[in-house]
Amino acid sequence: MPSYLVDTLRSGLAAALLATGLVLPAHAAEKTLTVYTYESFISEWGPGPKVKEAFEKSCGCTVNFVGVADGVALLTRLKLEGEGSKADVVLGLDTSLTEEAKQTGLFEASGTDLAKAKVPGGFSDDVFVPYDYGHFAVVYDSETLRNPPKSLKELVEGDPSQKIVIEDPRTSTPGLGLLLWVKSVYGDKAPEAWAKLKGRVLTVTPGWSEAYGLFTKGEVPMVLSYTTSPAYHMVAEETDRYQAAEFSEGHYIQIEVAGLLKNAPQKDLARQFLAFMLEPGFQDTIPTNNWMMPAAATSEPLPDAFGTLVQPKTTFLMSSAEVAANRKAWIDEWLAAMTLN
Repeated sequence: MPSYLVDTLRSGLAAALLATGLVLPAHAAEKTLTVYTYESFISEWGPGPKVKEAFEKSCGCTVNFVGVADGVALLTRLKLEGEGSKADVVLGLDTSLTEEAKQTGLFEASGTDLAKAKVPGGFSDDVFVPYDYGHFAVVYDSETLRNPPKSLKELVEGDPSQKIVIEDPRTSTPGLGLLLWVKSVYGDKAPEAWAKLKGRVLTVTPGWSEAYGLFTKGEVPMVLSYTTSPAYHMVAEETDRYQAAEFSEGHYIQIEVAGLLKNAPQKDLARQFLAFMLEPGFQDTIPTNNWMMPAAATSEPLPDAFGTLVQPKTTFLMSSAEVAANRKAWIDEWLAAMTLN
């Protein structure tokens, strides 16, 4: 049938339906999936834009990312919004926060088969879905720092003129990760370690993006980041100037996760998205956009640069329950030692 006849018939049918009070479903009124996450995930260089494009091809929906500074800030925002939150999915918490997140009563079982998830030590959780992981590390500028610390002890007790920028554990998952790393190594002596380290800390930022930005601008020779961070500079900038220091005691691991809110307006879409996170369409974006290790199979091998990265001989990871029980007290210790209150 000629296209002009098709258009004429469509117009006539629409007019008839309107005249009888009936309305056709509007194609433009597609569903919107709202995903709360951290700002670096949805930056133009982060995985967000590619994840959005890939998922929208199959979901018949629009993905709306809402960004906050960092992972701990995500949980804080959820607590403030409570059951009235407009989010369907929260992406960017990590295993140090999952127990506390469950205790809010805002999440429900994801219904996601985690058989495809491959993270160090394994992963089993009926609520949260892992999407990447990485070990925290001190990343340094090899052109300005010839002798980086080789242990957490050397970092704590080293030359105070060689500064580091760290993230705030009250708002940032890397900041919380450093807190747990220090606690894992120093135990009850952690307050003394923080008091010594304070002299080396140039500043404390709300999130990872601000800290890493200061580092790459040359404001400071060291930053708390990840063992995978140098891969970005090797792949995207073709330089090995920035390296991660391998610490003799070991490194603390972060496993990032996403979860479904109990009052999600688009619950079916949210479950579809969580399952999609373990597929190559999502996982392919992780290594060279989030610069972390993928939590499931990708369609292509990792870039060669990943084979040159620090491979920690010892991995620290506290249970989420232990962190939930002690996070406030340990942050208070940190505040007292760093005099940041």
